[in-house]
Amino acid sequence: MKTLIAATCLVGALALPELAQAREVTLTTQLKDYSGSDAYLAIYLTDGNGQYQKTLWVAGRKAKYYRHLSDWARGSGQRPAEFDGISGASVGSGDTLKVSVELADTLIDAGFQIRIDSAVENQREGRADVSVPLTAKGAGKTTLGNTYVKSFTYNL
Repeated sequence: MKTLIAATCLVGALALPELAQAREVTLTTQLKDYSGSDAYLAIYLTDGNGQYQKTLWVAGRKAKYYRHLSDWARGSGQRPAEFDGISGASVGSGDTLKVSVELADTLIDAGFQIRIDSAVENQREGRADVSVPLTAKGAGKTTLGNTYVKSFTYNL
């Protein structure tokens, strides 16, 4: 019994550093006022060369429209494993999407960028509507979008 308790404590102690190396990051996306349907958004990470790395959140539940989030769709391959469990409803004109994600500390200040692709039915697509370096200094600072996103902020 003592061996089992000791082994359980050891496993827990080894796992704690892994947990300590990730942090919750809050992503806040405010959309512009526009006319039309709700927007689909893909929030994802790219490396320093702009290559897709990881999906953080997808707003919009109908996968048949994901192809309109073109840079994200190409990078993720639209594989369900890339967005299962990290998707929600589309976002309406003037609304705010606020989500929290877990990110490894090693991604911060390491050349990664947060990007947002946006699309609205029967309107143009917003490739890299937002593109912002993931840095400690950039946390809490507002970045303006180019298409449907009015502003984006992330907080560490």
